[in-house]
Parts: sequence; C-alpha cells; structure tokens
Amino acid sequence: MSDATQASTLVLGAGPAGLAVAGALRMRGHDAIVVDRADAVGHSWRHHYRRLHLHTPKQLSHLPGLPWPAADPQYPSRQQVVDYLEAYAAHHDIRPRFGVAVEAAAPADGGWRVQTSEGEIHARHFVVASGYNAVPWRPVWPGEADFGGRILHSGDYRDGAPFRGQRVLVVGAGNSGAEIALDLWEHGATVEWSIRGPINVGPRDPFGVPAQVFGIANRHLPLALADALGGAVVERYMRGLEALSIRRAAEGPATQLVRRGRVMLLDVGTIDLVRQGHIRVRPGIEGFESDAVVYADGGRGEVDTVVLATGYRPALDRFLADAEALTDARGYPRWHGRPGAVPGLWFCGFANPLSGALRECRLEAQRIARAIDRGAT
Repeated sequence: MSDATQASTLVLGAGPAGLAVAGALRMRGHDAIVVDRADAVGHSWRHHYRRLHLHTPKQLSHLPGLPWPAADPQYPSRQQVVDYLEAYAAHHDIRPRFGVAVEAAAPADGGWRVQTSEGEIHARHFVVASGYNAVPWRPVWPGEADFGGRILHSGDYRDGAPFRGQRVLVVGAGNSGAEIALDLWEHGATVEWSIRGPINVGPRDPFGVPAQVFGIANRHLPLALADALGGAVVERYMRGLEALSIRRAAEGPATQLVRRGRVMLLDVGTIDLVRQGHIRVRPGIEGFESDAVVYADGGRGEVDTVVLATGYRPALDRFLADAEALTDARGYPRWHGRPGAVPGLWFCGFANPLSGALRECRLEAQRIARAIDRGAT
C-alpha cells in the first residue's frame, strides 16, 4: 500500500458489519477498500468460546446478497458463522487487506485522511465497522494482586475442558456469561455465577418462536407497550428466581435496551441449572483475598478461577479524531447506519438489539450503500 492511496470508500473491519457494507456496495457497482488488523475475516467470531451459537435464526441473520446454507441449523454454531463469513467474502469478491491497523482518522479535503500501519489512505467515505466488541472491558477490584487463583476475560475462554474439577466463578449476567456458566458445568466444573444487579431474563424461543421475531415486531412500538408485552414473558420466566438470588429489573426489557444499551438475557439452559441447584448465584464482587472472592453482601467464596464475562468497548478514541464528541457515555457512536453529524463518516455494526445484530448489520449496510450510491455525505 502506498503512502497516498486514494479510495471512494474505506471500510474498517472485516467482520460481519464491514463485509456487509462492502457487499452491499458491490451489489450497487461500487468497490471499497476493506482493512483489518487481523489475518482473516471474522476475527472475533474465530476467537469466541467454542460453544457459542447465534441467538438469532439464520433466516433472519443473513448479510446482503447471500442466504445461509440450507444445511446449516436454525441457530448456526460459531464455526458455521466463520464459514459463512468466508463464503460471503468470496461470493462478493471482497478481498480485505489484512494486517493493516488504522492508527488515526480525521476529516480532510472533503473526505477522510486515514493513517494506517501501511501508509495513508484518502477516502471520500470512511465506514467504521470495527466492532461492537473491539476491546475487552475488565474491571479491577481491591485485593486482586493477592489472589492466588486465575482471573481471565471471557475473550480468552475457549471451553470448559481445562477447568474440569475446578471451582469457577463466572462474572456477568449477559448471554456470554450465562452460556459460559452452562459450558463449564457441562465440562465438570463447580460453577458459581456473580450477578451484580437486577436483570431481565427470557427464553430464546418463547412459545416456540425465536425471541428475535418478537424483537422485530416490538421495536417500533411505544416503549411502554413493548415493555408490557416483553415484560409478561419475563415475569412468567423469572417466577421464583428471586429466592435463588436473581432479581428482576425494575425497567422493562425495551426500556433497558434503549436507555442502558443492555439486551435481555436469552436463556438456553443456564436458568434450569440454577433452579436445579447445579449453579449457585452470588452477588457482585467487592474484592479479593488470597484464596477467595469477597461479595457485596459480605459473603466469601473460595474459587480457583474467575471468568469475567464483563463485556467489551469499541475504543473508537484510539484512532478517531474528536471521538468524545461523536460517541455516547459508553463510547458507542451517536449514530449508525445513516448519515450523521460529520460528512463522509459512517458507522455500522454498533447495535445489539433484540431484533438481531446481524440483521441490523444487513439493514444498516444497505442504507449506507444506498446513501453512498446517491452521493450522500
């Protein structure tokens, strides 16, 4: 790559969102340069824990221009997602430039000047699709340095086999935390699950229908009505869980998503293990001792390993000029999938709604490609 590469559109990220944008542009006759610091498409998916499956059905989770293989199950596995992304890049002849990191990006000359590890790129349109989960977020507690066990982020967790026979604490009540707790128990670990505050929990397939279908139907309803409908499912599913230390959130699932960016937990079996006494729920962590975790209620628990399913951050401030003005308090862009406050700057793939992250990538990518095709900035 030369130091003065010119491009109509530069896409940062070769995951689902970046590939979706490049594919949607290709379908309209436009090329884009796609760069990624990794060495293959779908880097995050390649390194997620092995048990992971999509929580949204494949029929509603395809990217622009390519349906899922008919032979794949309704909820594809992690590896099947990787295979699909590889097939998608080949289908649209998308050839990302791997091993290229974006170091700085700022508006210039009616477009964007982007400094990469392999030189400078001038682009009229800069699409940031670097990922909702770009950088692991890891809280720190008092006494960690004295703790004799192991603490790892869920991004470094692959499966429960190495933890067989261990006492493992999983921290975090999102989908990853719940599924990792389930995976650990299935591999023979003694599992405790730290849930800091009230949550909303529902089945992945309420009444035998994927939750995503209800999420799509509810997203255009008033929050109060969406909360009433979703809340009825949550109330029924969470009945009796307060006695097991899982408290229901005061906010409904729709309000919680809009105001806090937190999607409700879609259960795939962990709650049954809690009800059966196989997984013990503990409160939030207050600190660590040499051989134990100290909890917010004053209790303590001896554990060998702590898995932090505490989420990620997009870390846009690592490279994007004036990132603080362009992002919210959590560091996510203030707009995505549409023209925003800065000409030529687009964001795709920064939503995680109940209507489905991959579906949202598809819709956002199509809107971005349509706007670029029409000459919008």
